[in-house]
Amino acid sequence: MQQYLVIMRMGDTRDPEIQRKRAELRDAHLKRAADFRDRGHVIIGGAVLDADGTPAGSAAIARFETRAEVDAWLKDDPWTKSGVWTDFEIIPFKVSENYVVPPFPTKRP
Repeated sequence: MQQYLVIMRMGDTRDPEIQRKRAELRDAHLKRAADFRDRGHVIIGGAVLDADGTPAGSAAIARFETRAEVDAWLKDDPWTKSGVWTDFEIIPFKVSENYVVPPFPTKRP
């Protein structure tokens, strides 16, 4: 499988409507992300913050067979469908075996 560094940018982070949509759909987004993690597609992911600590997007290291699968993964995310994520940067990437760490503990509802 190919690995990718994926940066997902939000629209205007000062727009309260964008932040409302992000918060409203967060649980659905995280449930979907956990499913892709459990299937071995998402290695690590998290929020990108602006200088004030406000969410400005997301970033992930993911692995898929093809770039088309990466595009489909992003297209079907609740945050993309609702317009929270508006721009993507997808960069071929290779995680060094020198930096692989055990999974972080996760909180499950």
